[in-house]
Amino acid sequence: MKFNTLDLHGCRHADVKIEVENYLYLNQEDCPILIICGNSQKMISLVEEVLMEIKSTFEVGSGTNYGTIMVRSV
Repeated sequence: MKFNTLDLHGCRHADVKIEVENYLYLNQEDCPILIICGNSQKMISLVEEVLMEIKSTFEVGSGTNYGTIMVRSV
């Protein structure tokens, strides 16, 4: 299955909040949405903060899916 995907590679930490919020609000009908954070724990934490702030349902990837977050609802 192919998911609607937001790839944050190349996104600066300072821009994460606006990028994630904008993408999710514009694509909320297309859930689930995959967010690719990469191997940066800081980036994963920033995305988690945004998702909790907007009260999204999400799952953080682990193992072979480390560096990804699956947003189930916005």
